[in-house]
Amino acid sequence: MDQDCILMSHGAGGLKTYQLIKEIFHKHFANPILAQELDASLFPSAPGRWAMTTDSFVVKPLFFPGGDIGKLSVCGTVNDLAVSGAKPLYLTSSFIMEEGFPLIDLEKIVASMAHTAREAGIQIVAGDTKVVEKGSGDGIFITTTGLGLVPGEIDYSPQHMRPGDKVIISGPLGQHGLTIMAARGSLPVSTSLVSDCACLHELLNPLHSPEIRCMRDPTRGGLATTLNELALQSGLGFLLEEGAIPRDPAVEGLADLLGLDSLYLANEGKAVVIASPQAAPRVLAQLRNHPLGRQASLIGEVTGETPGQVLLQTDLGTKRVLRMPAGELLPRIC
Repeated sequence: MDQDCILMSHGAGGLKTYQLIKEIFHKHFANPILAQELDASLFPSAPGRWAMTTDSFVVKPLFFPGGDIGKLSVCGTVNDLAVSGAKPLYLTSSFIMEEGFPLIDLEKIVASMAHTAREAGIQIVAGDTKVVEKGSGDGIFITTTGLGLVPGEIDYSPQHMRPGDKVIISGPLGQHGLTIMAARGSLPVSTSLVSDCACLHELLNPLHSPEIRCMRDPTRGGLATTLNELALQSGLGFLLEEGAIPRDPAVEGLADLLGLDSLYLANEGKAVVIASPQAAPRVLAQLRNHPLGRQASLIGEVTGETPGQVLLQTDLGTKRVLRMPAGELLPRIC
């Protein structure tokens, strides 16, 4: 392509659009299904239940330690499928680009998406591009839809939780949220934080069994918000042990300095697993056997005594209510 940035003509449906799709998107996303070049991609069906999820990504900055908006868009979608018990198979992607956006950055983002999708064993089979006038966007936004297949015996739902079930987290909290803050240059200190952005399907697939009640990935709003959602959906409560929650010293030190709580900070490479008491030791051992779960910990249990509430047993012996946040925490972290 002879330009170095996105033009309005790239979104007009003519030659420039064709060249953009061929020379950047098809170049990196190439696979037999995409090569059909149909208005709707056709792919073989398989027995089982299908899981579908859609997510939009507006993270700022677009490139950050540990990832970029392209990697994040694939990981976030794969993880939504994985915690639903699905094997991720197909992905669609839609790009809204601002006039003037550098083509070199677009290609970096698309190449990152392609690399992450290949590593996850998922094919990007359809997509769309639109261009908005300069000043009408903020560089690039990406929307993805993921499709995965759920084995017949798997049915994860908050409705399956029971008092006494165990709460397991796959690792320390808040690395993504604070990394994004630091990458914006808005912190009073320098930091070497790296986002935990990662695809979790290989970590979670070995766990699948009827003894797993449900799973979630604690993204926006962090662990505390995710557990509040589960408590409201199930009509049950949670009691967590503060001392059992794995911590990243760099995150905790910076969070204390900023007056933030890592329990509410976003994660992009962590999973919460609710398992039966009998299955919990096996789940914990399997998580710790994977590089992404080395610091997995059993941090609490489901309780019927405080329906709709999440309580934290503090190191001081008191109980603290972890409420659902009412206002804005960290905007545009994913």
